[in-house]
Amino acid sequence: MKRSEFAFAALMTLAFTGLPAAEETVCRGSIGRRTVDNLRVPQDATCNLRRTRVKGTIKVESNATLRAQRVVVIGNVQAENALLVVVAGGSRIGGSVQVVQGGGATVADSDVDGDILYDDNQDLLKVLRTDIGGSVQVFQNSGGVEIRRNVIDGNLQCKENDPPPVGGRNVVGGNKEDQCEGL
Repeated sequence: MKRSEFAFAALMTLAFTGLPAAEETVCRGSIGRRTVDNLRVPQDATCNLRRTRVKGTIKVESNATLRAQRVVVIGNVQAENALLVVVAGGSRIGGSVQVVQGGGATVADSDVDGDILYDDNQDLLKVLRTDIGGSVQVFQNSGGVEIRRNVIDGNLQCKENDPPPVGGRNVVGGNKEDQCEGL
């Protein structure tokens, strides 16, 4: 077998067998200084992260709570029907933070390279003193929203929140729209 044929056969073997899948760590309780691939907070659980590094994504499931301090997440933080999501204390998120159809959430004193999306949540939501590389989108929330002292490279978009969002002193590279026009 020629070297080029061998290389092609090896490449095809890798393509069809695939690379090892990233492992998922299930968090109930606390995780400190440790590196994990992906992390999942299962239904009804509480997860406290401090100085944890996540090479993939954090998923927060129904009625679950995530409290993350000084974490580094290469991917996203995604929560659907979660009770509470807190990302604070100098955390760094390489992707986006998405909290939908849940309770409350806070992103504070952190860096988020992507977007922050709060959609259809029922409890208090906050975005405070955070650098956001994308946009902040806040839609159809009913527990109150505070957006204060952030640097947002993209847009600040707020629609159909009752009560309307409060805050101010945000530096926005794009547009301040609808309910967030004055923030």
